[in-house]
Amino acid sequence: QVQLVESGGGLVQPGGRVTLTCAASGTALDRYSVGWFRQPPGKERESIICIGKFSATAAKGRFFSSRNIARNTVSLQINKLESEDTAVYYCATQSSPACSLQETAYSDWGQGTQVTVSA
Repeated sequence: QVQLVESGGGLVQPGGRVTLTCAASGTALDRYSVGWFRQPPGKERESIICIGKFSATAAKGRFFSSRNIARNTVSLQINKLESEDTAVYYCATQSSPACSLQETAYSDWGQGTQVTVSA
């Protein structure tokens, strides 16, 4: 079982940038594809981006994910923050390199980190 801990959340200004980190223990994170999800207040959890197990980076619009193998972490950078980005952000792992964004493909999840975008 992979133990995941997200960090880096907090209160951020609209238009700014935040970098979240997903740290793993119990195994090497580069053995897995890592997905990022978020759950806005009062809404269902939604997928954001996945970085494949053989990939060093992934990008999608304002979202950029990268690996730090030495630190056994994966980060998620969110640029040009909007109020709609306010949510609890989660990372999760899947063993397949296919990098599905379906939640059912993921076996281990972190506890989440809160990002609040507000002036």
